[in-house]
Amino acid sequence: MFEGWLDWLLTALVTLNNILTAGIAITAFSLFMYALSFNLRDRVARSFAIILLCVVVVFTAEALQTRAVPERGIEFLLEFQWIGIIFLPPAYLHLSDALLVTAGRPSRGRRRMAVRLVYAFAIGFVVLLALGLLVGPLVPNGMPAPHLHRTPWTQVFTVFYLIAIAWAGYNFIRAYSLMLTASGRRRMFYLIAGATAPALGSYPYLLFGSGIAAEYPILFWGVAFINNLLVAVLVVVMAYAVAFFGVSWPDRVVKSRLFKWLLRGPVTASLALTTMTLVRRGGEFFGGEPYSGFVPLAVVVTVLLFEHAVTLFSPLWERLLFYGRDRAELQLLQNIEERLLTRGDLQQFLETVLAAVRDHLQSPCAFVAALDGEELSLDVVAGNRSLLENENLDEALKVIHLNGEGRRHEYAWGNFWVLPLRKQKEIGDRDEIPPLLGLLGIVRKPDDQLDGDQRDALWLLADRAALALEDRLLQQRVFHSLENLQPQIEMLQRMRAAGRYDASVSHLTEPLPHESELADWVKDALTHYWGGPKLTTSPLMKLRIVQLLIQEYDGNASNALRALLRKAVDQVKPEGDRHFTSEWILYNILEMKFIEGRKVREVAGRLAMSEADLYRKQRVAVEAVARAILEMEHLEGTG
Repeated sequence: MFEGWLDWLLTALVTLNNILTAGIAITAFSLFMYALSFNLRDRVARSFAIILLCVVVVFTAEALQTRAVPERGIEFLLEFQWIGIIFLPPAYLHLSDALLVTAGRPSRGRRRMAVRLVYAFAIGFVVLLALGLLVGPLVPNGMPAPHLHRTPWTQVFTVFYLIAIAWAGYNFIRAYSLMLTASGRRRMFYLIAGATAPALGSYPYLLFGSGIAAEYPILFWGVAFINNLLVAVLVVVMAYAVAFFGVSWPDRVVKSRLFKWLLRGPVTASLALTTMTLVRRGGEFFGGEPYSGFVPLAVVVTVLLFEHAVTLFSPLWERLLFYGRDRAELQLLQNIEERLLTRGDLQQFLETVLAAVRDHLQSPCAFVAALDGEELSLDVVAGNRSLLENENLDEALKVIHLNGEGRRHEYAWGNFWVLPLRKQKEIGDRDEIPPLLGLLGIVRKPDDQLDGDQRDALWLLADRAALALEDRLLQQRVFHSLENLQPQIEMLQRMRAAGRYDASVSHLTEPLPHESELADWVKDALTHYWGGPKLTTSPLMKLRIVQLLIQEYDGNASNALRALLRKAVDQVKPEGDRHFTSEWILYNILEMKFIEGRKVREVAGRLAMSEADLYRKQRVAVEAVARAILEMEHLEGTG
């Protein structure tokens, strides 16, 4: 009886380990895709992606090893699994080097060479694996599981593995000691704690073939279960810490985006996999088929219900978990976004107002014209538009000005009644006439007069239209303020992100933008190369190199920026005389399109390419100019 209980315990531990292994593989692959999607430009995120790829290889190969796989397939999966184990040590060292660089301790060459050397050793071990020297043939009935036979080279790799991981751990501790901000130290601690996950995850596989694993299988699988449970948690902790590297988003955005990614990716996939397993095991338990029509039905229902729950409850847990003390401000912004009156919403609302006006007065045409400065612009027309073709709206505006500007008075203008639409909200003095926002016009019959009820209803509808125009005007002012604030907000976010881990980052100078953002600035400035707001108000004006050039051009900022662009364009120019060959394409596009100001069709015809191809090459040319400016700015900063 005792032996039966031990056998049951061993089977349960193996089954739980198989479930956890599949879950870790799914989670690691999902986080790997996250790193590729959002912050791959950062060296910390790139090195972390390599670690995740190794974890995916190790745990996927382990999860695929079932009883249905033949011995040759098991042997292939085990060898494939060893590839992920081999590249874990150099990936760890690579990550630790990236962390030190981010923390303000760049490599002087020795650490970088050490990382490359460890990668070279890993490639050498892969060659030994391919030659059958690192591990031997398959032991199909080995304890505690099928494994590859150990060789002397396996012992050598184990020593290499431990030394590289210990070295990386030392670098992690150095990076942690360089953190001066509380958030930097906290997230570096999370990263160090999470970094133990892949090392712990691969450790049990190094014990296969050893006497301990074969003699105490229950102990081995128990430790492996606890180990896999820790890996499942710590790999998410590590991904959370790395998610903040290389991005200038606010912390709440990073947390929310990663949380949603985990819920919609690995959590959903794991739930679907668990549901499928339970339904199949239930079918076997009740004497039925292991696979039936209930399996796909249960999986689909599980996925749909969980995705619906994520969508339904995401606003709630975002407010509770990520907004913190800023909850009221962010809630206000969310409400504005959901209730925003866009141009399309305004037009739709005014159309319903005009439809009610026409229906009430049985009029063939009605319109709303908004006041833009001193001129009227026709916004919405309902009914027979031809009745307005020969009318001048400015004349209607003169009628109102000449006949006095009462608060509620309709005026006869040709075949129309016109009603002034004025500001509805309080402006201070109640006797003061509110500003004019626009006009409401309705086609009238000759000698037609409005009775009391018609007039009251018409003015009620006019007030609704005026309120919509006023709200839209207020929103446009808010948008204009946000557009003016956006460059400063982006600068502050970049400075905050840059100083999160590197205390040496100076807040006395503005940090350089990302290359893609700089390319957008360069394209805008080149578009108005010979003058225009995109040149005179370009964010490039804040670069140190431009500020120095301003002194050379007698304080003329536009000429200074134009000279910098010209110099950067010249750096794209190949050596020798100008030709219209393939190597000159980028320079010719810049010269003809922006400097000479030729049209796209003319430039495409001269360079014998389609307009679509021209736009693709133009993007490459602008990026080359941006890189040249970035290099000049770096040289100026270090000079």
